Amino acid sequence: MSASTENIPLSSSSEDELRTSADPHPMIKFIELYDKKHNVTEVEISIPYGKIAGKWFGPKNIKPILCLHGWLDNCGTFDRLIPLLPEDVSFLAIDFPGHGLSSRIPDGMAYHQMDSLVVVLYVMQEYNWDKVALMGHSMGAIIAFMFAAMFPDKVEFLIGIDALKPQTHYAGRFVKYAAPAITKFIEADARNRENSEPPAYTYEEMIDKMLEGTFQSVTREVCPYLLQRNIKPSKKYPGKYYFNRDNKIKYNNVPGWSDEVNFELAKQVRAPQLVIKAIDSPYPGSWEGFKAVVKILRKNNPQFHVEYIKSSHHIHLTHPEKVAPVVTDFLKMYWIKHMDKVVSKL
Repeated sequence: MSASTENIPLSSSSEDELRTSADPHPMIKFIELYDKKHNVTEVEISIPYGKIAGKWFGPKNIKPILCLHGWLDNCGTFDRLIPLLPEDVSFLAIDFPGHGLSSRIPDGMAYHQMDSLVVVLYVMQEYNWDKVALMGHSMGAIIAFMFAAMFPDKVEFLIGIDALKPQTHYAGRFVKYAAPAITKFIEADARNRENSEPPAYTYEEMIDKMLEGTFQSVTREVCPYLLQRNIKPSKKYPGKYYFNRDNKIKYNNVPGWSDEVNFELAKQVRAPQLVIKAIDSPYPGSWEGFKAVVKILRKNNPQFHVEYIKSSHHIHLTHPEKVAPVVTDFLKMYWIKHMDKVVSKL
């Protein structure tokens, strides 16, 4: 476990004022100042093939809620939401392998959503937790749902933002999807082994790339929170950057599950659960089977809650003020303060 930050005094909480800090790379410096303002501690957790990196928000002697980001994102996705949540609650937002500052899996190995459940277990093992509280966005929400269904005795509660269940892979879709994904994985794995630097772009061009890749579910103003851990400065082209995430994560192999499997998973969730659905999400898959699974959860789990909010997919990042009150109300009902001795590890 390593690394910590020191507090620095800031005269104002205004993001606009923080952005004016004179620096060769102002938005990168802004995020650094933003983290220090909110007393964020960088965390590293050892795993068999490297490390899981993350950010700890809140008291260091309180067991945190484990926060899981979406596909191709990183733990910076929670930067704007967590500071709006109760100050006495702690949060540990992690980068999944191949994302952000966490290690990549070895060459020749593929990413599977099921492997992310193992990552959650690694974190629990590191801190000697018997149970965990989870908050996830998109892929992270799906992983939280899968974990709660497969390990119901290990989950205190779960919060999912604009995702609920694994993508449905009926027979025709799975056959159509599998072979091309494997082929692209082989190509991405080969690119990882090349010694050449990936394509480099200016910071503004990186923002354009992110807007395009997310179907503009993020705004230009919030892109720096995700870029901070996803890019590195180019050695060949001063003033430019490249994406440092693993090429292979674009071809994450998801379970080829039918709706019947997802329905059965929903029946296994016993922990209090909050689902926040973004009404204007640009991803059609986020609605596929959603209502059917919600119906099952309502029937089988008396502590299930669902809220619909008008916004796009990254609602917690673009409009955290809409999400924070809903999450806070849920925490008031189900969060239990657990004292922990992890401060010594930080």
